[in-house]
Amino acid sequence: MLACELISRPYVNMGVADDWPYVVSAQALAATGHIVYNGWAAPILGWQLYLGAAFIKLFGFSLTTVRMSTLLVAMVMAFTLQRTLVRANINERNATIGTLALVLSPLYLMMSVTYMTDIYGLFAIVLCLYGCLRALQASSSRATIGWICFAVAGNAICGTSRQLGWLGVLVMVPSTLWLLRARRRVFLAGVAANLAGAGFVFACIHWFSKQPYTIPEHLLVDSFPLAHTLGSIAYFFLDFPFLLLPIAALFIPRIFKSRPRVIAILAAFSLGYVLLAIHWRHLHPGVLLEPTMRDWVNVHGIFEGIDLQGTPPIFLGSGVRVLLTVLSLGGLIGLIASWFSTQPSPSASDSPSRISWNQLGMLLAPFTIAYTLLLIPRAASSVIYDRYALGLLVVAVLCLVRYYQDRIHPSLPLAGLLLVGIMATYGVAATHNMFSLYRARVTVAAELRSAGIPDTSVDNGWEYNLGVELQHSDHINESSIVVPANTYVPAPPLDPGTCPMHSSDQTPHVRPLYGVSFDPDACYGPAPFAPIAYSRWLAASPGILYVVRYTASSK
Repeated sequence: MLACELISRPYVNMGVADDWPYVVSAQALAATGHIVYNGWAAPILGWQLYLGAAFIKLFGFSLTTVRMSTLLVAMVMAFTLQRTLVRANINERNATIGTLALVLSPLYLMMSVTYMTDIYGLFAIVLCLYGCLRALQASSSRATIGWICFAVAGNAICGTSRQLGWLGVLVMVPSTLWLLRARRRVFLAGVAANLAGAGFVFACIHWFSKQPYTIPEHLLVDSFPLAHTLGSIAYFFLDFPFLLLPIAALFIPRIFKSRPRVIAILAAFSLGYVLLAIHWRHLHPGVLLEPTMRDWVNVHGIFEGIDLQGTPPIFLGSGVRVLLTVLSLGGLIGLIASWFSTQPSPSASDSPSRISWNQLGMLLAPFTIAYTLLLIPRAASSVIYDRYALGLLVVAVLCLVRYYQDRIHPSLPLAGLLLVGIMATYGVAATHNMFSLYRARVTVAAELRSAGIPDTSVDNGWEYNLGVELQHSDHINESSIVVPANTYVPAPPLDPGTCPMHSSDQTPHVRPLYGVSFDPDACYGPAPFAPIAYSRWLAASPGILYVVRYTASSK
């Protein structure tokens, strides 16, 4: 994983998605010793800030330095995940392939070199799962209690970066204690430890709610559009076979080994999916083709939400998307077919330390249900992002690899390693292309500054604009801020005739005369500045950024 990240050259001196305000908080912690929020944090950040501040103290400040703290956690988590799969009675070889399928996916590679909270929260979940499995397999009561305390403490502390990670303490550890309820001493000690962990969690949540310039998250929404919510959830889960393609595609051969009736049912399902895709091809073009979520992993091969003018060049063409959809959907269909046609393999024999499927179900099913339920308010009110899938992808890869090993063959085929290599190549290219684009945006900003045009007069995408705003204010002008009261002040509208700018209300200091665009004819047409090209691996041509005029009088 480290080799793939280094090949992709993931460095840039600007924010990537949400992470610039988080980096500013880490910088403030390193300088003052205090956690200071700036109007952009809905996650607590917690230990993530302390690790980022430690990197600043050790290596000096830069955005890349702080992001490398995430890469360190991502590498440790990759190792922990492999050992977790082994503890789930998956053999070493299969556990390694399953781990690589996740950590070399485009989503994981891209998130691991940002200062976003997703990798930190995922580490909290994996650490807790490992501790729970060790507790179930421990041979003595003392060791069992020790592993439960490890799971509680690790999850409580590491979950301070992202509240969703606390589902370990709140759901996964209680599920483990239920499995151990017959051992009275272990159960009582575990309950005491878990109550202490839950108390810590709620104390942190209370503390966070009182901090200035934080953004509260609400579990209840004002409206619940059913069709929109169900559609978001469906697209979310349809992305799973694609994000775990090296494992999912291994089930395709099971289709041809099924009974004729099963094949007929699955063929009817596939035909219905195709007809629905054709029916929606004009209203929602490509909506049922992978990748379905289209946020970090999408047809453009870059983070989707950069909000520059124009449309980025296509990275995944229609033909490639159809092939990926066939493989992903075929793997899902093959998995369903295997339920009706396979018997346990010799590796599924019982042993004293073996984690049974019933135990895995009790450990993982409540967590999965709770995780999914917490996504529903976001699905109803706005959108679910593909990075939210990371916690459930861990559950999926564990269950898929264990199922293949138990019901189909003791060893994953070499085709799995080949697919891992293909997806890793795709992930390296996507990560490189994204950072290459971001470096081009920094170059454009430097060119404009050299011409005497300040950053406050340029719309360079919302991430760059957030950084500019924080250079002129101590917080983002976010309407959701509750503490202090009346912090939000509606920004004056842009001058009449100005080209629209995303999130202009959050960055009132940015009043654009120019903007960065993929289209030279966007807004009021090209400004007299040279376009900037950026490299795009595995693409037919490089990308080009242009400077366009945002007002008719821009010169």
